[in-house]
Amino acid sequence: MQIVKHPIQLKSEELTLTNQRAIYWQRERALILSDVHIGKTAHFRKYGIPMPKTILEQDLERLMGLIEHFNAKKLLIVGDLFHAGSNTDLTVFEEWKAKSKDLKVVLIKGNHDRISKSVIERFQLELHAPELVIEPFTFIHDKGENSSSFQISGHTHPGVTIEGKGKQRIKLPCYQITESELILPAFSLFTGLNTKNAPEDCDCYAFTETGIFKV
Repeated sequence: MQIVKHPIQLKSEELTLTNQRAIYWQRERALILSDVHIGKTAHFRKYGIPMPKTILEQDLERLMGLIEHFNAKKLLIVGDLFHAGSNTDLTVFEEWKAKSKDLKVVLIKGNHDRISKSVIERFQLELHAPELVIEPFTFIHDKGENSSSFQISGHTHPGVTIEGKGKQRIKLPCYQITESELILPAFSLFTGLNTKNAPEDCDCYAFTETGIFKV
């Protein structure tokens, strides 16, 4: 896995965008990500659609690589850590988490995070709903309206269409940034891309396996 980094300044804070669908915040020693959707592949398998377990395992392997690269002590997950309640994928996550016992996991509840108190205790999650404020940012899964603070959200799985010669097109995941918000890409590779309805006057930072670039 190649980790490509692009530092940006937001509200006098330095954040590091990565091409691995997460941001590092040095002040908090935290990785910021959204839409992991643990349980999605097991949910599909339950209904007869053959989805390999390796999809989740690859996502978690990428996440561990980021934790080790930055020596992160905290995960700030901006919603949809889980996808569809309890299923066999939770065991995969439990085994992964056991490798990082000192890692603090903070979850800002998303629309898919329909989880019981026992699940919260099982994974020792610090749960916040509907938002968490760590100045100068407000973390919320689905951006709110008319907020006076800078919001960091997820939920929409943002992407951008790049047009090349001969009417060739490629869709890439991206970070969307305006003067008042930052929308994270979905961390899980098993998600679609929403290339429509971008905020007005936003800068899009698209990325590939080898680079990050402003569109």
